[in-house]
Amino acid sequence: MVRPPCCDKGGVKKGPWTPEEDIILVTYIQEHGPGNWRAVPTNTGLLRC
Repeated sequence: MVRPPCCDKGGVKKGPWTPEEDIILVTYIQEHGPGNWRAVPTNTGLLRC
């Protein structure tokens, strides 16, 4: 069974990342490591695909 892509969900922002989103993501990865990418949207508030 294949999971549907996250981009099909409503409210997901597409397109280039803003500088503010970049900072949020980089800060999160520096603090928590690159281990669990599925947790990033929940823990950062970044609704990205």
